[in-house]
Amino acid sequence: MDLKLSGKKALVTGSSKGIGEAIVRKLALEGAVVVVHGRDEALAEQVAADIIMRGGSAYVVVGDLTDEDEVRRLVDSAEKLAGPIDILINNAGGSGGVKETWKDTQPASWARAYDRNVLAALRVTTRLLPNMQAAQWGRVINISSLAATMPPPTAPDYSACKAAINAMTASMAKAVAGDGVTVNAVSPGTIHSSTLEARFREVAHEHGVASKGAPWEEIERAVLPMFAQVPVGRVGRLDEIAAAVAFLASPIAGYITGINLRIDGGLSPVL
Repeated sequence: MDLKLSGKKALVTGSSKGIGEAIVRKLALEGAVVVVHGRDEALAEQVAADIIMRGGSAYVVVGDLTDEDEVRRLVDSAEKLAGPIDILINNAGGSGGVKETWKDTQPASWARAYDRNVLAALRVTTRLLPNMQAAQWGRVINISSLAATMPPPTAPDYSACKAAINAMTASMAKAVAGDGVTVNAVSPGTIHSSTLEARFREVAHEHGVASKGAPWEEIERAVLPMFAQVPVGRVGRLDEIAAAVAFLASPIAGYITGINLRIDGGLSPVL
């Protein structure tokens, strides 16, 4: 299917690795001019160089999305390099690497998490949204998490931030629906990554259900039920997240707005 993304300009925040990298690569494959963003310039340059080597068009911007001045600079740079941005994927954020519990969570942690996830997306979006409205075409896609609707007992700050992202998505979608701009959220469930695979292999070894060197399919089958009861019976893949985002970013998804698309193998019971 032709997603009709050829020539569209897309900025994907946090796209030097992980989900963001998969998304920016997919958009480039579909013909979009992409802007790779990260805080590590070398990593971002590697991604962009590989996209270009494969025949795509890519540029790089770097900057801390918790800093207003840096956001202003990187957005200006993105539009100078690629042209007016049609598609914004707010992917940057994350847990920050510390998983607090209700026994030790602190207000300061929540403030940092909110800045890193919600306000970062807000800073970039508010700089790009007016031009999308003026052009009567645009796409904003916020990468949320299943933790927003199925929060675990740990990392409450992260779950709360992703719930805020979902609310922000719904509100914004209503505000710009008449301007040719759609706003949607995508909530990945358990998705394969090098970190997840390493953890699964450790657990398999600890519980004696498979050796650390066993094929991934064997590890996945044995360990996944210890983490989550996923009806599909496997973890998701990065390319599956990227494909869904590319569809929502495309002109053919113009009547879809304000949704939270859960990509979780049927794990969430929420209708």
